[in-house]
Amino acid sequence: ALGLACALSLGSFSLASAAGAEGLYRYVDARGVVHFTNVPRDGRFKQVQPSRGITRASRSVAREATRSGAPSKVRTYDPVIAHHSHAQGVPPALVKAVIHAESAFDPRAVSHKGAMGLMQLMPDTAQMLGVAQPFRAEDNIEGGIRYLRRLHDRYGSWTYTLAAYNAGPTAVDRYRGVPPYDETRNYVRRVLSFYRRYHGDFTR
Repeated sequence: ALGLACALSLGSFSLASAAGAEGLYRYVDARGVVHFTNVPRDGRFKQVQPSRGITRASRSVAREATRSGAPSKVRTYDPVIAHHSHAQGVPPALVKAVIHAESAFDPRAVSHKGAMGLMQLMPDTAQMLGVAQPFRAEDNIEGGIRYLRRLHDRYGSWTYTLAAYNAGPTAVDRYRGVPPYDETRNYVRRVLSFYRRYHGDFTR
């Protein structure tokens, strides 16, 4: 799944967008399908996060939009990344690489499956991590870093950690390593490539 994949099976997703969005809402129907909208039509929808100007953007669109990325945007979150990465013992350049691959540094990014913010936290994952405002950059980064730390404690390998971040821990457990999914394998390679690019940003 795009963004931070959960081990839970949530079915298919739908996401509605409209001008003047004031928040993101969701509900789970009788079939277990999770629905997202910013225009709740009835009381079944519960607000995920109050926010202004939430944009609907797939990760692929975000990647293309910033493939040559503006330097100022790329450096914006370095202090926050460094602070929380060092606190959790996670390589800051790896965190920055994940952010680039997940959202292309767009704190308002929402994938078509509902993953949110810089590190593309799925709603249930954000709730599990206690991230109440996933569109707030520092909260999203701090939560994503804690999840990377948790996955690394489980697998003892950053490669497996990245695979689980993308495909979910269940897939990594099932295959006892990186799952044979093209998306996941490409994701791991992409993040590691960005990691090499950003390593120097945190060693000066």
